[in-house]
Amino acid sequence: MNKATNGWMNGFLGVLIFSGSLPATRLAVADFDPLFLTVCRAAIAGVLAGALLFIFRQQRPVRSDIVPLLVVAFGVVVGFPLLTALALQYVTSAHAIIFIGLLPLSTAIFGVLRGGERPRPSFWIFSAAGSFLVAGFALIQNGESSPIGDAFMLASIIVCGLGYAEGARLSRKLGNWQVISWALVLSLPLMLPLSFYYTPDSWADIGDPALFSLAYVSLFSMLIGFVFWYRGLAQGGIAAVGQLQLLQPFFGLLLAAMILNEKVSPALIAVNIAVVLCVAAARRFAR
Repeated sequence: MNKATNGWMNGFLGVLIFSGSLPATRLAVADFDPLFLTVCRAAIAGVLAGALLFIFRQQRPVRSDIVPLLVVAFGVVVGFPLLTALALQYVTSAHAIIFIGLLPLSTAIFGVLRGGERPRPSFWIFSAAGSFLVAGFALIQNGESSPIGDAFMLASIIVCGLGYAEGARLSRKLGNWQVISWALVLSLPLMLPLSFYYTPDSWADIGDPALFSLAYVSLFSMLIGFVFWYRGLAQGGIAAVGQLQLLQPFFGLLLAAMILNEKVSPALIAVNIAVVLCVAAARRFAR
């Protein structure tokens, strides 16, 4: 099995894990404050990441790696979790999932800026078409849409694309699980004290769904998913493998309907299908 195929397989596993993030976050913010959810999930994952780095005696990053690792932490440890948690106070997870359609374009742009990749012009045409479909659908929504929620989701996509591209670039040097682990450890001195500061006054009203969701986003969304995702991006290319993120809305919508009983309209499904077709075309020209 060649390197590119391995990259696609690892990327697919990462997307599959990430697909549960927004539905789980939606469940969690029903009982948890978004700030607590953000810092707590990062603190839990950071402690586990630190233990892994210690057990496997990983070499510390050199000084030149610190700033890029902080960029990863800003994008995927703090920025994306916090902004999506804030957004999900205003919109359903089914509506928020449609914005994931913008992630491949965001990741590809930062892949060019930070990773030095050069996709063909045709790639940008199809990627932009998919993004316009997403943006257009979000704008024409009435009942499910919220300007504040949509703004938070758009900002989350930008910082997440930056974190993905920077992490993939570093993975070629530090290793896939080591990148997210060091980013989590670097954020731990801030996240751990804040998690205690924002701890709920009482846990009596915290339901089991919120607790299980906190566990999922801490272990899978924050750590395990990135092991596969960064490996896939590093092996198969940031722009190319990044297009797999367009599968995430399908899995996410399925989970939103099954777990949260959220309404998934035919229009939402149609937009996702159209976007995936655009991405399938874009993938041909990614390299």
